[in-house]
Amino acid sequence: MTETAAPAPNAPDYPQTLGHPRPLWMLFMTEFWERFAFYGMRWALALYIVAQFFDGDPSGQGYASRTYGAYLALVYAAAVFGGYVADKVIGYQRSILLGAVVMACGLFLIMWPDQQVFLFGLATVIVGNGLFKPNISSMVGRLYGLGDPRRDRGFTLFYMGINGGALVAPLVTGWLAAYFSDTPMQQNYKAVFLAAGLGMLVSLVWFEWGRGELKGVGQPAPGQSSPRRVVWVALGCVLAIPLVYLLMARAGAIALQWLLSAMFVGLAVMLFVEGLREGAVQRDRVIAMLIIFAFNVLFWMFYEQAGSSFNFLAQNLVDREMFGGWSFPVGWFQSVAPLAIVLLAPLVSLAWGWLDRRRAEPSIPRKFGLGLLFNALAFVVLMFALSRLVDGSGHIPFWPLVLVYVLQVIGELCLSPIGLSMVTKLAPVRMVGFAMGGWFLSTGIGNNLSGIFAGHVSGESGMTVASALSGFTFSFWLLVVPGALLFLAAPLIARLMHGVK
Repeated sequence: MTETAAPAPNAPDYPQTLGHPRPLWMLFMTEFWERFAFYGMRWALALYIVAQFFDGDPSGQGYASRTYGAYLALVYAAAVFGGYVADKVIGYQRSILLGAVVMACGLFLIMWPDQQVFLFGLATVIVGNGLFKPNISSMVGRLYGLGDPRRDRGFTLFYMGINGGALVAPLVTGWLAAYFSDTPMQQNYKAVFLAAGLGMLVSLVWFEWGRGELKGVGQPAPGQSSPRRVVWVALGCVLAIPLVYLLMARAGAIALQWLLSAMFVGLAVMLFVEGLREGAVQRDRVIAMLIIFAFNVLFWMFYEQAGSSFNFLAQNLVDREMFGGWSFPVGWFQSVAPLAIVLLAPLVSLAWGWLDRRRAEPSIPRKFGLGLLFNALAFVVLMFALSRLVDGSGHIPFWPLVLVYVLQVIGELCLSPIGLSMVTKLAPVRMVGFAMGGWFLSTGIGNNLSGIFAGHVSGESGMTVASALSGFTFSFWLLVVPGALLFLAAPLIARLMHGVK
């Protein structure tokens, strides 16, 4: 990894805006528009697959969920390679720019109403996102000097940019899908994908215009500045896209799970070896980071039901009829979580700061344990609704699903922004970008498992009240027990961190 991505003892002397380095806000908006693109189409993928390629038949829900999970898994797995490319080949800024171009191309491709072209477009998005996602997060860490107490709060603010885009995108694209025209729904989804592609182009332009503020952070290291390197990476993307397509179209979710698990083991070994080279303290920090990565898999396996089983739940088992006969669009449920994050993230950031001043802020492992427990609590709500609140037409009320998203968000705020900051503090200095890719790989493994699990919930004939209740009860137990264990074992893991908080 190049020094540009690692936390520096002394960060560049940036002008400050609202108590943080000014480039943070440029990265905030770049990520806002990239997330607008990502979440603008993400909510529609599983629903589109059923509508377009199965003519709306519920039997397609299982395939759609597995494809959705595999897509998200590969998005995050590709971050491992994107982090390595930025560390070793072309630097962070150029990786982000090239990734944005590739992603935009993929988003426009998925508009084509052919299943194989659709999968090829998703493969293109995956490759581009791998170059973009881990590297912009790594650069946020480089804006702050090592030991700067604002780092966690800076990542939480950056996380607001992520979720600002995630909030706006489903509202805009959900309206496009539901009300843009009187054409069949599968045709309206094309407008969703077009809006996502345009959002990605805005992200590209925003970063290109604003990257001068970074004062060299993310530029290629000495020996990496040749334009030929960018050409070679672009050619590598062209070769990688068909391979990713084959993984999605031919390998299947189970085979992909074995591949992702093998990648995680290999990444863990490389990080551990690098930790050994840097001494016992760094070795222990790598061990602690890898333990938390494993719990991160579990969190996202159930959090990411949002785009698969929760979507089918909203479409088929939730009473969405409002005043005047108006029906709440399915896509708008996807804005509940980011809205809750935008509202709650500043409060959580202030709470961590308030506790820190009183030397009572929970450790990183305890925050992760809280994240799992709040995720488990969300499934308690669904268990109650599906066992006690089902009406005569087989529907549950509107409010339980909304509350589920809010509870999961509280868990996410305990875990995800803290995880980004954790990696920049615990990873070996020369492999921060690679370790950030590992964080996203663990998220990707959880996402693939989420698709496999959602496929079981839907079964062969589509989701029912009984299948949903059974699946979500299982979810609760698989979250609450590990969450409690992690919370109790937090002091042991904190010792391995050697003072990192």
